[in-house]
Amino acid sequence: MDSGTPPLRTRPHRAVAGRIPLAVVVVDADGLVSHWSSGARRLFGHSEEEAVGQPAGDLMPVAGALTEDRTARVNGAYEAYDGYDELGPELHGRSSYPTAGRAKLSDAGRPRLDVLWWAYPLAGPGPGRHLVLAADVDQLRIDAGADSERIAPSFSLHTEFPDSESLAGHLPHILPDMSVADSGRIVAQVLELGYPVLEFSHCDRVPVTPDRGVPRRAAVRQERAYGPADHPAPTPELDLEYAAVRERLEFLNEVSGLIGSSLDLARTIREVTSAAVPRFADFAGTHLRAAVLAGEDFPAGPPDAATVWHRVWVEHNDEPGRWDDTVPIGEAIAFPERTPFFQCMVTGEPVLIPRLDEADGDRISAQFEKRDLRPLINNRSMLLVPLRARDVVLGFMVLMRRQERRPFDDMDRTTGAELAARAGLVLDNARMYTYQENVADTLQDSMLPQVARRMAGCDIATRYLPGARIGRIGGDWFDSVKLPGSRTAFVVGDIMGHGLNSAAMMGQLRTAVQTMATMQLPPAQLLRNLDDLARGLGENYLATCLYAVYDPIRSELQIANAGHIPPVVVRAADGRSEQLDLPTGAPIGVGGVPFENVTVRVRPGDRLVLCTDGLVEVRGQEIGAGLAALCELAAHPAASMDQACDTVIRALNTHGGRKDDVALLMARLNGIPADDVAEWRLALDAREVTRARRLVRGKLYDWNLPQAVEHAELMVSELVTNAVRHARIRHVRLRLVRADALLCEVTDDNPAPASLLGAKPDDQFGRGLRVVSRLARGWGSSSTPHGKTVWFELALAGRGSRVTRVGDVASINRRWA
Repeated sequence: MDSGTPPLRTRPHRAVAGRIPLAVVVVDADGLVSHWSSGARRLFGHSEEEAVGQPAGDLMPVAGALTEDRTARVNGAYEAYDGYDELGPELHGRSSYPTAGRAKLSDAGRPRLDVLWWAYPLAGPGPGRHLVLAADVDQLRIDAGADSERIAPSFSLHTEFPDSESLAGHLPHILPDMSVADSGRIVAQVLELGYPVLEFSHCDRVPVTPDRGVPRRAAVRQERAYGPADHPAPTPELDLEYAAVRERLEFLNEVSGLIGSSLDLARTIREVTSAAVPRFADFAGTHLRAAVLAGEDFPAGPPDAATVWHRVWVEHNDEPGRWDDTVPIGEAIAFPERTPFFQCMVTGEPVLIPRLDEADGDRISAQFEKRDLRPLINNRSMLLVPLRARDVVLGFMVLMRRQERRPFDDMDRTTGAELAARAGLVLDNARMYTYQENVADTLQDSMLPQVARRMAGCDIATRYLPGARIGRIGGDWFDSVKLPGSRTAFVVGDIMGHGLNSAAMMGQLRTAVQTMATMQLPPAQLLRNLDDLARGLGENYLATCLYAVYDPIRSELQIANAGHIPPVVVRAADGRSEQLDLPTGAPIGVGGVPFENVTVRVRPGDRLVLCTDGLVEVRGQEIGAGLAALCELAAHPAASMDQACDTVIRALNTHGGRKDDVALLMARLNGIPADDVAEWRLALDAREVTRARRLVRGKLYDWNLPQAVEHAELMVSELVTNAVRHARIRHVRLRLVRADALLCEVTDDNPAPASLLGAKPDDQFGRGLRVVSRLARGWGSSSTPHGKTVWFELALAGRGSRVTRVGDVASINRRWA
C-alpha cells in the first residue's frame, strides 16, 4: 500500500492536506509482530525481516499497552509525553477494547521521534490479535497546522495484509464506535489514496477508547483547559482526569443526539439501550413497568415486590444467543427483594457493584427460580441505573462490563445516572405520546359507528382516515341506521375544525341524528331539528351533513343536504356515474335557511357514494376536479364494496399535504323484490290474531321457510295481540319481508312506544314482548305522531340464528293458548 514511497521525513509534501500516512503493524496474541508495513519501517527504522516474529514492545514505543514490562528496551529509550504514560491494558489476548497513547523515542543515530499510536483488537480468525497504527507527531504538525485539536485514525483495505477482505468488511467491529456510513467513506478514501491515513479535524469525535480520549497538544490543552500560559502546568493526574471527563461528556452529548429521534415507544427503548453498547458497557438491558409499556397513564406510587417489569430490549457484544434463554426479551418478571435490582427500582438511585465475585453472583442467582445467572454475571462489573421522570421510577437499566474491561467506578456511576436521566425524559415523552394516542384511538373508535356490512336490501363498506398526525382524531363521521319498513338511513357529516373539540361536537350531533332517525322524520325535517339543536349548544357548532333514507322496496332515496358535498350514484345498468344535483342548503348551526327533500329513483345494483371533502380537496386545485375524479373512480367495476372503497382511497389519497379527515361510505343498493314482501291489513278484532298466524304460516311455507314457522307464528301472535288491544280507530298493518333475515313489522295508530313490562306470576298480560325478546335476533319499536311500528328479525337457517330448544317454544305456546 505504501511500499516504494520515500520516507515521510524527506518527502512531507506527499501527504494529502488533512491526512498523513500511518505505520501499520499487526500483533498476535503472544505480543509478537506478524505484519510490519513499509510505513512502519520508515517510522521506526526496522525492516520487515527484522521485525516479524519479534516482541512488538521491543520495536515500538507502546510497551505499556503490549507487555507487562514497562522497562526501557534495547532498541530505544521511551519516555512519557507531558506526563502521559502509555495508555491501555496489556494486549496478550486479554484486551477487547481500543487503546491509545503518545510517547517519544530516542534511538542512537536517529532524530528524536514523537509518536502517536492506537491499538485496536482485530476481528476475524485467531483471538487476541491487535492492529497497531502509529503516526509521526512532527508530520502531523506540518500537515495539520497549529490549530488542529482532534484526530481520528481511519483505515481499510491493506494490500500487504493477508486477511484484507475480512479486515475491510469488519471495520465497525474493529472500531466499535464506527458507523456503517463512516466505514464506507473510509474504504472509498483509502482505495483512492492507496494507503491508510490519519485524519484530523475541528469537529470529529475522537473514536479511541470507551473511557478516555487522546491527549491534545500540550500548549492548546494548557491554554484552553487551565488558563493562560503563565499558570502552572497541570499534573499528569489532572490531565488524565480532564481527558476522561471530556470523553464522558462527549459520550453523553452523542447519546442525546441518538435517542429521542422518534415518539414511538418501542423505537425509543431500542435507541436508549443500544446507545450504551459497546462504548459504555458490554451488556445493557432495559426493564419498564407494565403501565409504561402499555402506554397507560402515569404509574401510581413507587414500585414494590409485586410490581411487574417487562424486559423490553437487550443489547450486548457477547457471542450471539448467549443471553437469549436466560434473559429473553419480552419476559415479564417481578424482581425479588434481596437483589440489587430491587434496591435500584425502590430507592430510585444507581447501584454500583465494581466486581461481582463468585459469592455475589451465587447470592443474586439464588433469588431467581429456574434460571442460573452465575455464568453471565460472575466476575463482571455491574451498574444499575433507574429511569425516572417526575420523581417516579418508570424502569431501570442493567449495565455490565466483562472481566477484562476496567470495572465501573464512581465517575461511571455519575455518567450512567446522567444517561438514565436523559433516557427517562425521552421515555416519558414517548409514554405520554403513546398514552395520548391510545386515548384518541379509543375516543375515535367509540364515536365512529360499527356499521353493519349488510342491511335490508343493501351492502355497505366504510373507510375513515384521520387528518391529524398527532392525536388521530377529528370531526368527520358516517353512520347507518336501521329504520322500520326495511329502510336504511345513511349519514355523513363534517364538523368544521379538527382535534378533540371537533370530535366531541361530532359525538353529540351523531347521537342526535341516530335518535331523530328512529322517529322516522323526513330528511329535511331531521336536518332542521339538528340545526336548531346545534345553535342551542353554542355558536361554534358548525357542520355540514347529508342525510339519505333508502327504501329497498320502493327503490328510492329520500335525500336532504346541509352544505355538504353532493353524493355520487353509479348506475348498474350502464356503469355511468353521476353527481346528484341537490339543493346545497346551509351548514348545520347557521340557522334561518330551509332544507329540501329530494327523491331519487334507483335500481337494484346501483351504488351510492357519500364522503367528506377531505377526500376530494387538493391544495391548489378546485374541488370540482376532485369530485370529477371521484365520479370516475367510483364507476370502476369492483368485486366487493370493500375493494371499491380501497380503490377510491388509494387513488385520491396519494397527494401530499392532506390535513383534513376523510370519511367514505359506499352502499350497493340491491333492493328487495316484490315477491319477497307480503303485507296484510287486520281489523281491530281479537279474532284477527288467529288469522295473522294462519297468514304468516302460509307465506313462510310458500317461501320454503318451514324452519321459521313456529317462532314466527308465536311472535306475530304477541305483536298483533298488543296492536289490536292498544290501537285507536285505524286498522293494524302486518308485513313480512324476506331478506338476509325474516323481518316482521306490526303497525298501529297508537304512538305510545312499546316497552317491556314486569309481569307478576298471576298477571295475564305483560309477557308478550319478553317472548319476542327471547326468540328474535333483534327487535325494536319506533314511533311517529301518527302511530308506532314494532318489529322483530328472525335469523334464517345457517345465518346466525339464535338456538332455542323446541321444548321451550312448546311451553311458550301452551302458555299463550
